[in-house]
Amino acid sequence: MVATTSHALPQPVIGPEQNDTSVSEQLSDLVLVKRTPLWWYAGMGLSAALMLWLVVAAGYLLYFGVGVWGVNIPVAWGWALANYVWWIGIASGGTFISSLFYLVGAEWRNGVNRFAESLTLFAAAAAGLMPIFHLGRQGLFYWLFPYPNVMHIWPQFRSPLLWDFFALAAYVLNSIVFWYIGLIPDCATLRDRATTRRAQIFYGVLALGWRGSARHWANYKIVYLVMAGFMAPMVVSVHSIVGLDFAAGIAAGWHSTQWPPYFFIGALYSGWAATLLLIIPIRRLYRLERIVTERHLDIIARFMLATGLMLAYCYSLEAFQPFYRGDPAERHFFLYSVFGPQGGSFWTRNALNIFLPQLLWLPAVRRSTVVLWLLSLGIIVGMWFERFNFVVAALAHDYIPSYWFNFSATIWDEGILYGSIGLVLVGFFLFIRLLPVVSIFELRELIHRRRKA
Repeated sequence: MVATTSHALPQPVIGPEQNDTSVSEQLSDLVLVKRTPLWWYAGMGLSAALMLWLVVAAGYLLYFGVGVWGVNIPVAWGWALANYVWWIGIASGGTFISSLFYLVGAEWRNGVNRFAESLTLFAAAAAGLMPIFHLGRQGLFYWLFPYPNVMHIWPQFRSPLLWDFFALAAYVLNSIVFWYIGLIPDCATLRDRATTRRAQIFYGVLALGWRGSARHWANYKIVYLVMAGFMAPMVVSVHSIVGLDFAAGIAAGWHSTQWPPYFFIGALYSGWAATLLLIIPIRRLYRLERIVTERHLDIIARFMLATGLMLAYCYSLEAFQPFYRGDPAERHFFLYSVFGPQGGSFWTRNALNIFLPQLLWLPAVRRSTVVLWLLSLGIIVGMWFERFNFVVAALAHDYIPSYWFNFSATIWDEGILYGSIGLVLVGFFLFIRLLPVVSIFELRELIHRRRKA
């Protein structure tokens, strides 16, 4: 007889002891019954302090102008553009996880989709602030909108800023609708289980009169399916447009057809990592190990590894193309990005995005929540360095040697970046305190399907 180890058996996507009652009680009690834990106050306080830094940095920026940053001609874009691409990548990855795997009927999605969708909203909000901060005349940001006015000044439709406005506005609005539709049945559950009048009114308003009738469920399924089918390709288009912003530019190293798929792959990569970065500690602190199981973490880690290999291929093309094309400016740009003042960001991104994630080939690494969390954190940091490297290096070492410039960030650059992290975390902490972190009704549907099977 051959002994079978526990690791050889497939892990369930939900504990076999879970039922409708236990799932509803455990997830709704986190919001309605249990007291706010001390770690929530600590995390919320730290996040609020970071967001206050954003408020101060933004106020200083609005008063004195973008000259308080390290940007200067020819490096007209610095941390603001790197932050924008970084945040919109995290947001796009979260939505793709939720929408695509709903369409393919992946059962493991039910434990993580709420995390991914919520992360999308707050990351997209942080991303939307960055171009506005950089405009210089922030109070006139609405000039980007294609509206008729008495001066007959229309936006420049060939400007990537206008492309981004349409893409980001459509993406944020649809993400809010997609996220909220998924919350309606759970808000009805919280309304019915609430014991205080204030909570009943609050969740009753959010539930929009949901009664769980057959007609409600039929309409809900149709709308949610249509939204999922709409959001999956929208994620591809949004980040492809961000890539086209660079591909349409004439800066050395930017004018490349690989940017749209390159950016989309990077968005997925950072989306997987950011989802794990939030799931792992919340799963532990809320004791959700039997709802968000090891199988969820293992599947996401496998996808993260696969996406990292695709990104490594993009990095190889990025290194190969300047020498294949024979353009001296592109060749100088690449060598500058590797060995110049920003060379540290190049090697940091490779180490964190490509080399260290190869540990995910090992099952023991994928089962270790501590190592998996550290790798996810490293990928998130590495993806920011990737954005910073190609944004700054391409502008600092362009076609005209007399224009070459060494970029150096200021404390106000740092305030915008770290403050935006605080903004996202404040939103996330409010979310986990007021709403279920995991979809209750989808887990109940999963339990019903398991019983029938």
